[in-house]
Parts: sequence; C-alpha cells; structure tokens
Amino acid sequence: MPKDTSIKHVLLIGSGPIVIGQACEFDYSGSQASRSLREEGLKVTLINSNPATIMTDPVTADNVYLLPLEKKSIVKILQEHPDIDAVLPTMGGQTALNLAIDCDKAGIWKKFGVRMIGVDIEAIDTAENREKFKALMEEIGVGVCKGDTATSFLQGKEIAQEIGFPLIIRASYTLGGAGGAFVEKAEDFEKHLMAGLQASPVHEVLIEQSILGWKEYELEVMRDNIGNMIVICSIENFDPMGVHTGDSITVAPALTLPDTVYQRMRNYAITMMNSIGNFAGGCNVQFAVSPDNSEIIGIEINPRVSRSSALASKATGYPIAKVAAKLAIGYNLDELSNSITGTTSAFFEPAIDYVIVKIPRWNFDKFKGSDRRLGLSMKAVGEVMGIGRNFQEALQKACQSLEIKRNGLGADGKE
Repeated sequence: MPKDTSIKHVLLIGSGPIVIGQACEFDYSGSQASRSLREEGLKVTLINSNPATIMTDPVTADNVYLLPLEKKSIVKILQEHPDIDAVLPTMGGQTALNLAIDCDKAGIWKKFGVRMIGVDIEAIDTAENREKFKALMEEIGVGVCKGDTATSFLQGKEIAQEIGFPLIIRASYTLGGAGGAFVEKAEDFEKHLMAGLQASPVHEVLIEQSILGWKEYELEVMRDNIGNMIVICSIENFDPMGVHTGDSITVAPALTLPDTVYQRMRNYAITMMNSIGNFAGGCNVQFAVSPDNSEIIGIEINPRVSRSSALASKATGYPIAKVAAKLAIGYNLDELSNSITGTTSAFFEPAIDYVIVKIPRWNFDKFKGSDRRLGLSMKAVGEVMGIGRNFQEALQKACQSLEIKRNGLGADGKE
C-alpha cells in the first residue's frame, strides 16, 4: 500500500545525551529518518536534549527542541504544534521507547490525537517485558533459558533456589544491559539481585539459567506492514555469551555459522517478529547457539533501530533507518527502492563479498577506579569499523582505526 496520506506532521523522539551504553548510532538513525520523512513532504518536529549531534542541526528537522526527554516536554511540544498527528519512537533507542510508553500510560497521545507509528505498545511491551517475552517464545516454539521473573527480593531468592547456580540476572526495560549480571556463587546473588531490581524502571528482573560461553549471533531484519521480511545482515560476536554485544568484537557476515543453523535461526527470527504485534521497520534479533549441539536459544528482540542497525547499514549499503521511516508511514518493502544502490529494490536482501569487523573503544583511563572487566552491562564509549577482503584484513584495519597507537594486532605505532 502507498503511504498513509492522513499523516502530515511527525514527532521524532531522539535518544538524549550520549552516555555509556547509548552513543551516536541513534544520532545517525534519527537524522536519516528525519530526511526520509521530509522527502515525503511531511513536517518533522524533533525532541532531543543533546546539542552535539547532527540530528539536532537546524537543517535536519522543521522544528528542533533541545528539551529533557520527559513527559512534560512532550506536552509542551504538542501544545505548541497541535497539528502533530503521529509520533515515531523507534529511532531513539531504549530512551525513546520508554518515553513513548510513559506518555501512552499517561494518556498524552490519546489526549492530543497522536498515534504511534512504526511500532505499537503491545510490541514494545512484549519485547521489553522479560516475562511476556519468555512466555511468547515458549508458545511459538523458540528455545529459551529456564527461569522466571521476579519483582521482589524474596521472589528472586525463591527462583534462584529452583534454578541453581550459575545463573543470570536481566533487568527489564533497561539500556545497554544495565542491571544485568552473571552470578556464579550463592553468596554473590543478593547484591546483584538488588542492583537489577533498582536498575529496572518497573523493578522487575528475569532470573534464568546461565548460558555463559555459548556463541552469540544477531540478525538485522526489516519488516513491513503486511509481514514482508528480509534479513539485512547476520552478525557474529567474536566474544561468547557473557560479554555485552556492544563490548564485543563483531563480524559481519557471520563466518562460522553453518547454513543449516543459519536457516533455523532465520526462520526463528521471522516467527518472532510476526508474533510480537504490529511492527514495521528495522529490528534486531539476538540468539545464543550451543557450541556442543547447535541448540538455538532466543535471547531478545528489539523492535526498533539499534546500535547494530547503524553497523549493518554501513556494512551492507542498505539504508535501514531511511527505509524504516518510510515503512512507518505506510509503504511496503516492494514499493521502495534502495537509495544507496539506486538499482535494487528495498525488498532485496543484500549480499556482500567482503568482511566487516567492529571493535569497541573504551576510555577506562578517564574513569579512575572503574571495573575494567567486561560483562552484561555495556562499558564501551564508541566503536570503529574495518572493511577487508577477509577477516584478517578487516580486523587489522579496525585495530588501526582505534587510534590507540597500534598499527594492528601486536604492533605499536611508534616510529
């Protein structure tokens, strides 16, 4: 179907200040989405509290508000622009999604006649609520870890006794794995449980069996309003489960994934996306694969543009954020062209004959006394990307790009 002509003015929610766990990848997504919407003749109003971004440049949107990402800021904007009829929250990471949920619960969207596009509350809630996600995966036949959700300290202890150690704690509705932890011993459990409950805005954690050491993969997927789906890119984590994907070296396309396992993973991703609710745009699906028997477990699904989306866009030449914005206003994949290639359809899965390597960048020296051990909570402040004809070339190029006085693995940059 062609674009929804009833949409005239879109409110685009940014990701706020650049913090550890949420960096400039959402600036990239937001600026691309704004350009894409304005190409269709729509007015775009942007809210983002970070002036150090391309997204908040005056030429990006019709109206730019450098305001805190809070409900009262949204109300102020809607009062000043009563013609806003839609909100797009999938370009600003977890911050934008959480704000959209808060506004929906407060009845703000309904009061001002604004509808959410690109995703609905049901899809967000299913993906972010650990208990609902786990129940849905069991219903559709996707493997999940043994575990349960807890909303209190006592409930968490009871679940841990049933599962046994080692186990993993994941906080609901958090960004960058905040509040998550692997717990090897019973004596360490209580402090990590309290940290997880406090980190979650709804005071909820998922406690489940540990899959530490399993292989981790991601699929970057596009879906339109009628259920057409394509896999933009497969991404393989160099580090095993236990290291947040934002802190891991990642490789695209996946190089050690057998095609039989990839096809199962691809089918799971399509089933997962079809089951979470109304959704049109870019989506990131994460899996764990057992190194012993290739058992696949669904870790999570992000019904929004993610940090991996920026990587996949640059790796493949597929403009994920631009296409996702057009899907949000009603277009389907077969009606759009890939503006980068200029010759292929947006319904065409990219095929690449080169290798991409992403390496995170940390600045621990700026945070004296910080814990340098990597885990479930992301600690990187940025990342670099290398492109090569093989893994070794791409890895060495990425090492040079880190600007840490290295010319590659094991070679310093001193003359």
